[in-house]
Amino acid sequence: MQASLLTNLLLPLALGVIMLGLGMGLALDDFRRVARYPRAVLVGLALQTLLLPWVAFGLALGFGLEPELAVGLMLLAASPGGATANIYSHLARGDVALNITLTAINSLLCLLTLPVILDLALEHFLGAGRYVPPPVAKVVEVAVIILLPVAAGMAVRHFAPGFAVASVRPLRLLSVLVLALLVAVAVAQSWQVLLSSVAVVGLACLLFNLASLGAGYATPLALRLPRPQAIAISMEIGIHNGTLAIFIALNVLGSAAMAIPAAVYSLLMFFTAGAFAVWLNRERAHPAPARAPT
Repeated sequence: MQASLLTNLLLPLALGVIMLGLGMGLALDDFRRVARYPRAVLVGLALQTLLLPWVAFGLALGFGLEPELAVGLMLLAASPGGATANIYSHLARGDVALNITLTAINSLLCLLTLPVILDLALEHFLGAGRYVPPPVAKVVEVAVIILLPVAAGMAVRHFAPGFAVASVRPLRLLSVLVLALLVAVAVAQSWQVLLSSVAVVGLACLLFNLASLGAGYATPLALRLPRPQAIAISMEIGIHNGTLAIFIALNVLGSAAMAIPAAVYSLLMFFTAGAFAVWLNRERAHPAPARAPT
């Protein structure tokens, strides 16, 4: 997982393709939905930025992860929702409009929250003396890779809506295939490191994923938000942008080990989110019987 054609070109390109497809599903009205769903948006953002980093921190300490793996798990927790979250939300009958709004806001908000969380994680697990701040150019590069494709996708949707609608599905399929290839190559290149830590990291990532999905679903319901919004929030915070985390770990931090949690999580989340969507649909089709009046 040294700097190469994979990490310098293909990985940013894959992220750009995902963001382009996301942009084709966005319009300016989607950002105005914040005013329509203020409570749901605030709950989703609070879970993403305030709860998940602490859950990842607790798991890293509880499992005694190696410092670089612990930082990688924290980096994953600080990453925004993935572009496939709205697909799973749609399959589970969630509020897809809320998903799109949260994804857009989270992608922008992470430019502020991710460096802060990552800085604290590096200082705690690796020590302040070993931490080298990432170059400003690299931080700008991450922002450009996120923002420009989204803006381009929105422009395509505005000026050529027919083309945008026809292109969204192929772009999403292409992005999933490219992501699967990149994750497989990344895992293969760090196979020895992965063999020595996959058992601990795999269980930590699985528990983090289940905690994210569970908290994202249960908390909105406890706050009496509609069920479709609870589903949307659950998928949004349960499906992280693993590509962004891998990109930062390799290109900004220069650590293959820090990319392992994101690679493992990216594989697990597709199966857990799919199973969760099936369970939600079965629960919707067969609701619990109402209690008889006393």
